[in-house]
Amino acid sequence: MRWIFLLFSFLCAASANAQQTYLIDWGEVGAESIDHLVELIQIDSSNPPGNETDVATYLQAVLAEEGLESELYALEESRANLVSRIKGNGSKRPILLMGHTDVVGVQADKWYADPFSGMRQDGFIYGRGTLDDKDNVAAALMVMKLLKRYGVALDRDVIFLAESGEEGTPEVGINFMVDKHFDVIDAEYCLAEGGQNVIEHDEVKTVGIETTEKMPRRVTLVARGTPSHGSKPTLQNAVLILASAVAKAGTWQTEVRFNDTTRAYFQRMAEISDPEDAYRYNNVENSEESEAIQQYFLEKFPYHYSISRTSVAPTVIDAGFRKNVIPSEASAILDIRMLPDESVEEFYAQLAAVIDDPRVEIVPERIYRPAAPPSEIDNEMFQTLERVAKQMYPSATVLPVMSTGATDMAQVRARGMQSYGIGPARSVEEINSGFGAHGDNERISEEAFVELVQFMWNVVIEVAATR
Repeated sequence: MRWIFLLFSFLCAASANAQQTYLIDWGEVGAESIDHLVELIQIDSSNPPGNETDVATYLQAVLAEEGLESELYALEESRANLVSRIKGNGSKRPILLMGHTDVVGVQADKWYADPFSGMRQDGFIYGRGTLDDKDNVAAALMVMKLLKRYGVALDRDVIFLAESGEEGTPEVGINFMVDKHFDVIDAEYCLAEGGQNVIEHDEVKTVGIETTEKMPRRVTLVARGTPSHGSKPTLQNAVLILASAVAKAGTWQTEVRFNDTTRAYFQRMAEISDPEDAYRYNNVENSEESEAIQQYFLEKFPYHYSISRTSVAPTVIDAGFRKNVIPSEASAILDIRMLPDESVEEFYAQLAAVIDDPRVEIVPERIYRPAAPPSEIDNEMFQTLERVAKQMYPSATVLPVMSTGATDMAQVRARGMQSYGIGPARSVEEINSGFGAHGDNERISEEAFVELVQFMWNVVIEVAATR
């Protein structure tokens, strides 16, 4: 019923302030959009090796059919980025629509369907990338086609960037574009991945707009001891030394700290929650209540715990090679996700003090995503996102969210671009189903995907179209 309501209610998809109304048959456009998503899924761009050029040439051909020019930029021939631009009158700075064309690999034997089939079944599209991030790529492609098809007059240039290498190799993708070709993607605002809308009782309850993200700053702990026979226990056992260090780091209660995004998030969550949860959300900064609230979050809502602090999670341990040999060395990886304003050097110094063992070396991972301040939640773009969300989902609350993961918005935010992550609507059951991004049987509902296209279109019209 929600789909039928939206189909008829949003045939007229435009701002009240726009120069004209664009009558769109979302039944036809939705089917066209789904076809593009399925075809994108069928291109295996698993990273490694990527082969994103195959996706870029597909997009280039589709854009050309609509009369839109595009250009490929490649550090490596097989890993091209695509840029297409529709010119405005230049009275306002551009808007960038960004999506990445690579996907993570799969264990195909664990999938219900061929992960690169784009199979459609029971209202879902199955395949690697349906949620991360070919849904955003397909949505941006469709918005570009509609802007051209309807001859929309624009105050801003609208730029489409389909970038490679987001899944761990940004040097061929966003880093290459920012470092070598920033002039072709420079914009005031960016729309990309990272948001998520939540459905409860068959209606969208919250619209999550990603305005900032934590910084991946992993380290490897290397413990060194004295090797010996396993029959003779020793205090210089590297495994024991490492175990102690991992336990200290993993149970470390780091400083609780909030920014504009997380503060607004908890305030708005308090407005829509039951009294018990609302009390917690209203008191996250109350020093007398904080410890108990954070413990509750850790046990019941790890996401809320994580966005309240820089988090430390042991993820990999490597030690020993024979059951009767005490090794001289053992190592462990700590997945550290820092708050956007955290000082890397100071935090590592605090970690060393917590471990307090000279036999343990802290080896930082190379930094591949820069620190960047949160995007604003009181500017034209965020207000437009809120307004469009309310138009499409009248009962929903818009939440600015901080992602605990990482996206390529970090690189453009660091260059001053106000960037916002949007995403499809998913039910709580679907979110917890295991059919999510990076999971087996990754899937997106056709209804939610078409709504994502509508949402992006409505936002672009409001922000970019000539009044």
